[in-house]
Amino acid sequence: MTSTPPTSTPLPTTQSILTGSDLVKTYGTTRALGGVSLDVRAGEAVAIMGASGSGKTTLLHVLAGILPPDAGTVALNGRTGPIRIDGLGERERSRLRREEFGFVFQQGLLIPELTAVENVALPLLLTGHARGPAEAHAAQWLAALGLAGMEQRRIGQLSGGQAQRVAIARAQATGARILFADEPTGALDSATSAEVMTALLESTLSRGNALVVVTHDPQVAARCTRVIRMQDGLITGETVATQASGTEVAR
Repeated sequence: MTSTPPTSTPLPTTQSILTGSDLVKTYGTTRALGGVSLDVRAGEAVAIMGASGSGKTTLLHVLAGILPPDAGTVALNGRTGPIRIDGLGERERSRLRREEFGFVFQQGLLIPELTAVENVALPLLLTGHARGPAEAHAAQWLAALGLAGMEQRRIGQLSGGQAQRVAIARAQATGARILFADEPTGALDSATSAEVMTALLESTLSRGNALVVVTHDPQVAARCTRVIRMQDGLITGETVATQASGTEVAR
């Protein structure tokens, strides 16, 4: 399979894995992004905050290749060399999202008719893996995220927090190097939100991968390596957490 469940030791690195430069995106006369640049490094978690309409979700979608920018570039440090995502067609971007990126959304977007293990195995099946090995690998990820014994439950038989951990397992199982999470704890209470965020951070950073999370929740953002603040399609501030001291430095 393409990934292994998380270890307990983080593997931080300063290597750039994804770079967006001078990104512009408009919808009619509305400017969603007005020349935004952001570098994402392996082994870090970047939170993007801002009011509704600030451009944070558009930035996530452009970085992830869901939306093409009107101007600017998005470059991925791929497994076989640099890739200009903004220069790819829709089919190539879809392939890239399947192979390099993982996604966790507020409602999980799981398939209720499938069991937990089938939901996690689904992206592996779509990329050509045999059912038996795919489900065995999916079960390993569910166990790593505290869901051992729940493999055959359907999504309606799980709590909100459990369902989000299934979504995290699905995003990780393909070996994604970058996870994009859009309000992953937005529908959860504070205690469950903390549990889900722990699962998301540990499963991503322990393998030296990167997390980009859009959130309104300052408690979620405070647990990330960096916090980017946006307003009116622009980055207006950045806060960096220093791991050694646990303090933050505003830029």
